Amino acid sequence: MEPKQQSLAPLTTATRQRLQKVFEHGQRCAEKNDYAYANQLFSQCVSEDPGNLIYLQHFFANLQQQYGDNKKGAKFAGLKIKSHRSTLTRSTGKGNWEAAFQSGCAALSLNPWDIPTLIAIAKACDELRLTECQLFYLRWAMNVDAKHIEANRHAAVALERLGQFDQAIACWSRVDQAKPQDEEARQAVSRLSVEKTIAEGGYDQNLISGNLEDGENVSLSIAERSKGAASNKEAEKNLSPEERVVAAIRSDPTNLENYFQLADICVRQYRFVDAEDVLGRGLSVSGGGEMRFRDRLEDVQLRRTQHQVAIAEQRHRQDPTEETDQLAAKMREQANQVELEIYAARAQREPNNTRLQYEMGLRLKRAGKIKDAIPAFQAARADTKRKSAILVELGECFQRIEQYKLALTNYEQALEACSEPDSETRRLALYRAGVLATGMKELDRAERHLTELAGLDYGYRDVSERLDKIARLRDIG
Repeated sequence: MEPKQQSLAPLTTATRQRLQKVFEHGQRCAEKNDYAYANQLFSQCVSEDPGNLIYLQHFFANLQQQYGDNKKGAKFAGLKIKSHRSTLTRSTGKGNWEAAFQSGCAALSLNPWDIPTLIAIAKACDELRLTECQLFYLRWAMNVDAKHIEANRHAAVALERLGQFDQAIACWSRVDQAKPQDEEARQAVSRLSVEKTIAEGGYDQNLISGNLEDGENVSLSIAERSKGAASNKEAEKNLSPEERVVAAIRSDPTNLENYFQLADICVRQYRFVDAEDVLGRGLSVSGGGEMRFRDRLEDVQLRRTQHQVAIAEQRHRQDPTEETDQLAAKMREQANQVELEIYAARAQREPNNTRLQYEMGLRLKRAGKIKDAIPAFQAARADTKRKSAILVELGECFQRIEQYKLALTNYEQALEACSEPDSETRRLALYRAGVLATGMKELDRAERHLTELAGLDYGYRDVSERLDKIARLRDIG
């Protein structure tokens, strides 16, 4: 039986706004090459919101700049880092998560390539099911040592949880190569090989960290293959589009547009982690100041979570077991949380964007955070294109918290705002209003709404039975 999953308390809106200001200040410091102070600010963001991948990416990009990507960190880091790592382990054992991540950030600030620290903090992420950030730490560890057994083992388990079976197999295969007597690795490779056929055209087996045999990522290994060819015009004609972009990056690493092009190629091939790695390198080259990288990283994360859900649901359709059903449900829940984090951050950056408020409201409602969803939907009501749908959502939220009069008012306002007389939104609003009005003993209103619905679609749900119920209630009355 798996240990009970732990979780962090959700951040308040005030905390999110405060951290966003700290994060933006950190970005400005990084742009001015004040890496030490930027690190303090990014460390605070990661410690308080350890599941935020954007904060984590900037934290590491800043440290790369600070240490000139020297792969060893500060002088005498090995002597200083042990106490922070010990505090990280103790705090994790006690469930003192903020202290754990503070200690982890302090250790990584001395040496962001320290594998024991990276694995220890990845384990803390695992306990909290912060899987995307867990994999980010593990990728860093495997870029230091591609065949590191513990890093590959943890990555394999996390990737399987995400339904990324090919990548999980690649990690287990490296464990098997490094430790041939490991029976768990051999069995996992055999078991997961069956799953590969489910994800049609989806993955590159080196996706988790690229060509890990050389400790480099996919794009860099391509660069090595194309290094000589790029200088030869005849050979250059035979390069693939990806190899041409990689060669262009090698030729001029400061041209940021090439990173976007390479990321787009990776996304089209469903290589989402590769795309994130490419954008992360571009972010590092830009000094953390190019906001387009943040937006594009968020877009890739949205695409990746949607793809993971599709893979898990396809797996369940082909093998409808309790296990695959639970995996699909978990993928949907995790995808909703990632989407919620991204839309919440975007809504903070653009508070007057009604579409973002609507999207955030949908995810809050889906996560069961009804009272938080209501203000988001209310802020979105100015969106005339979606107004009717937004009012239906608001009605459902008010109904969930037993504010029935407000709920009925919003359903009826949705009907007034609906410009399409035969739309699904109008049908749903009529049904919701009719059912709720019946429960409130507002029989005239209920009959009016349900009768209109029956005129549009007599087979809609149980509308005929609802009208019969109203007739019986009138007879009793």
